[in-house]
Formats: sequence, structure tokens, C-alpha cells
Amino acid sequence: MYFSKRDIENLDRIKRLNIINSIAGIRPANLIGTTNNNISNLAIFSSVMNLGSSPALMGFILRPEGEVKRNTYDNIKANGVFTINHVPHDKISNSHATSAKFPETESEFEHCDFKEQWLAGFDAPFVQESPLKIGLSFVQSIPIEINNTTLVIGQVQHLIIEQDIISDEGYINLETLNSIGVSGLNSYYKLSNLTTLPYARLND
Repeated sequence: MYFSKRDIENLDRIKRLNIINSIAGIRPANLIGTTNNNISNLAIFSSVMNLGSSPALMGFILRPEGEVKRNTYDNIKANGVFTINHVPHDKISNSHATSAKFPETESEFEHCDFKEQWLAGFDAPFVQESPLKIGLSFVQSIPIEINNTTLVIGQVQHLIIEQDIISDEGYINLETLNSIGVSGLNSYYKLSNLTTLPYARLND
């Protein structure tokens, strides 16, 4: 099959959205936790990425302003912290349900059957059921003008892994952790480790 730029632009809106959201392949599925100090917010994201290890930075993309409520972003700006939590393999439907448009006064934790987990001195909720949890402090946001999205960047302050599965080299076995991937907006995958290869170098 071949699609030109014009072909893509002329597709039905929903079909175009699903195709373009799928062509990047399988991405990590994560739940981002925040609070406004009264209500805890939880939202699923498929755009989380690593941005560097020293300092340890991670980022995620916010959809265009005006398309959806920005409770997550508002809470991050107000409190300066947020959490990123791997989607639990046995709570995929619950995780997906956090994308519904709940009122600002209601918590996705409660409606979607997740338990909040807190660390002393850190004002954002972790997902207790998640096998891997990351606490981050807000660093900066970068507007992407071409499509009115925003890259939100945080620095890792806390890392909680529910199993002792880090190799001597620092690799985390995501298959053993039962981490979940997502393609498009609603197709979820389990991960399988095929191989681990050494760092590629040219022969001297």
C-alpha cells in the first residue's frame, strides 16, 4: 500500500488519526499521576520518552491546547512534581478508562479502581499497583508551534521497581515486569524480550 501526503490528508479523519498514531510502532503505556492538593488526577499517556541520563530527564507530549482538559498540566505547573507509572498488566482496561473526560472534581484513581501511593515530602501520587514508578520534578515545557502541542520535561527524583530485576549492567527486564505497550490510541501489547546485544563498535 502507498499513501502520498495528499492521500493521507484526504482520509476520513478517524482513519487518518488511527493510521498516523500507529505508524510509530509500539510505545510505552504509562499513567501520569498529579494532584491539585484536593483531588488526585490520573491519565494514560503513550508519549513518554527518555531525554537523557545525566541528569535523568523524561518527557511527554500534551495534545493541542483546547482539544482536551489539561488537569495534568495544570497540576504539574501548580505543584512542580508528577509521577510516571507503568501500566499494570492486569489493569489495562482500568488504565484505558482514565482517558475518559472525568470532571475536575472527581479522581480517576477512585473511578478506575487504583490505589494512591505517596512518598513523604513528594506531592504527587504514585500508582500502587504499578510495577515501576517514577517521581519527577517539573523542569520546563516546550511549545511545539506546528501543531500546538507541548513537550513537558521532568527530572527523575524517585524510582520504585517492584521486583529485583536489574542486571549488573543496569538493564531492566520489562518482560518479567509485565510492562505494557500501546499502538495507536487503544491497542495494547505485552512485551517479549527477543535478545540483548552488546554495544555496536567498528572493528579497530
